[in-house]
Amino acid sequence: MTQSTAPRSDHPTVLLRGGDVHSPADPFATAMVVERGHVAWVGSEGAADAFASGVDEVIDLDGALVTPAFTDAHVHTTSTGLALTGLDLSGARSLPGALELLREHVSGRPGDRVVLGHGWDATRWPEQRPPSRAELDAAAPGRPVYLPRVDVHSAVVTTALLDLVPGVTGLAGYHPDAPLTGPAHHAVRSAAHGALSRLQRTEAQRAALRHAASLGVGSVHECGGPDISDEDDFTGLLALAAERPGPRVHGYWAERITDGEGARRIRELGAAGAAGDLFVDGSLGSHTACLHQPYQDAAHTGSAHLDAAEIAAHVTACTEAGLQAGFHAIGDAAVSAVVEGFRAASQSLGLARVRAARHRVEHAEMLTPETIAAFAELGLTASVQPAFDAAWGGDDGMYAQRLGVERARTLNPYAELLRTGVPLAFGSDSPVTPLDPWGTVRAAAFHRTPGHRISVRAGFTAHTRGGWRAVGRDDAGVLVPGAPADYAVWRAAELVVQAPDDRVARWSTDPRSGTPGLPDLTPGAKLPVCLRTVVSGQTVYVRPNE
Repeated sequence: MTQSTAPRSDHPTVLLRGGDVHSPADPFATAMVVERGHVAWVGSEGAADAFASGVDEVIDLDGALVTPAFTDAHVHTTSTGLALTGLDLSGARSLPGALELLREHVSGRPGDRVVLGHGWDATRWPEQRPPSRAELDAAAPGRPVYLPRVDVHSAVVTTALLDLVPGVTGLAGYHPDAPLTGPAHHAVRSAAHGALSRLQRTEAQRAALRHAASLGVGSVHECGGPDISDEDDFTGLLALAAERPGPRVHGYWAERITDGEGARRIRELGAAGAAGDLFVDGSLGSHTACLHQPYQDAAHTGSAHLDAAEIAAHVTACTEAGLQAGFHAIGDAAVSAVVEGFRAASQSLGLARVRAARHRVEHAEMLTPETIAAFAELGLTASVQPAFDAAWGGDDGMYAQRLGVERARTLNPYAELLRTGVPLAFGSDSPVTPLDPWGTVRAAAFHRTPGHRISVRAGFTAHTRGGWRAVGRDDAGVLVPGAPADYAVWRAAELVVQAPDDRVARWSTDPRSGTPGLPDLTPGAKLPVCLRTVVSGQTVYVRPNE
């Protein structure tokens, strides 16, 4: 229930009371005051009476939970919106099923200049193969169709789309009877997205941001770049986010630079850094992640796009310009190249200077104790996606198919990263895996490899405060006086403390520990439902009929 006591303003003073407020300022807080877009006070229900007459609005939480809003540290916003509004193949259970979904979509949208889909994964189909070009041409006669694999590192397309890309058959990664990868894939993706109108892009971006807000996400890190989208898409998204309330968008542009002029260009785009999906390699699902040893199911080691010298030059230019650098690195050879490049840059610039820049590595899946230690030494943030393990981990999952069970069990070692002191920032890589913040925390806490599990509290911190720290802000992502009032209100069951070690969990639930609880994320338990999302003190989402 909301009770107004004064005229509304863009940043009303609000008292929330009668619930649970997740705050280190008071582990047993039940009330919070928000003023001028910031948290002004957190405390007990009794003390809240003193504020009730001096605020613009009183929100009766009715037992709901208030937490910091989530930050998703790796999102492709336009693609997420297009996946929400376009052809979604993630539910296809077979190759014929995917082709039937394509036929239905094409017949229902005769006016689309290009058909965009997303989410197919042949490793989950009985046929164990992607659709051929002939099958796509038959399902969508004469229509340009672009269907990236779920990891977005390869795609199947129709002949009509290839006809829009002169010279594509001569590019690396072109395969007549297999998914396109590398430069050929980038070329057809550019043509497909280039066929979208500005209105279609804006509608997709709005849809993605609305969806994020409905899930309690207050900030996203947009990972754009010349091999992913285009400058108009990137700057248009930043402009859209700046002119409307919620969710915040922190933009990263994945373009390699070597000097101050390149750094100025990155700043002019409005980017926080020359980082994000600056590809050192590809993905495991598409056999393009760069490995030290060959794939178990393919006689090669994947693709390397940048070497250590190129990485070092980029890191040096970014550090000297005061920009964040960052790279996409999944395979162990790619991660090794990243570490080698950062070490070379630190030897010329000084370790302290490199650490202070808070550079980041996206995905960082195939790590070793040595590379984890190097991340900690170099001050690198690991921007990671726990839903990848939920989707593809385990002894019979895609990772095990690609790498064998033993190598697959080493992937995504979150517990070791935390023990070594590596900062974690959680994200989804949406639309590769969906925006799903509580599901993401659950995936980390119940990792398919038990030794890699972390506590729910640590996962929650990585998905709230971790994303803010990854953009250089230590004062946000937590509900304490002075912090930005980015928060979400949840309907949740009983609050508990969950940790990999039951002895820790038992101590943490003791009132003497002062550890605030969080929702029970045990697999099978219902996830919290978002009732309201607020960004900088402004409500950006209210659940209907609440």
